[in-house]
Amino acid sequence: MIIYGTALLAVCHLLGIIIGDLLGRALGMTTNVGGVGIAMLLLIFARIYLHKSGRLCATSESGVHYWGAIYIPVVVAMAMQQNVVAALKGGPVALIAAVGSVLVCGLFVSFINRMEPETATQEELK
Repeated sequence: MIIYGTALLAVCHLLGIIIGDLLGRALGMTTNVGGVGIAMLLLIFARIYLHKSGRLCATSESGVHYWGAIYIPVVVAMAMQQNVVAALKGGPVALIAAVGSVLVCGLFVSFINRMEPETATQEELK
């Protein structure tokens, strides 16, 4: 198993948990709000930054890709434990939060895709 990149994942995870707790407190809740998602975004941005600055060797980048791929199923499993029906009965805030998070994620995906260097198309290669 490739363990390179574990330190980067750990730092991103800890920062995500801290930011999620602070966000929860700012919203008047005693729970973590989006810490795992924030950690995933931090991991993506850190990998892109380290790759562009040349500080990420190939082995470490492979490890970061591995942990990034493992991290997504963990996030899905954590989301599956939440009670969606009870959240929807709580009022329109859950629906607004769901729609808002989808829109924000779409914007982040678009932003991240623009940060990656473009690859040559088949027509450019001819």
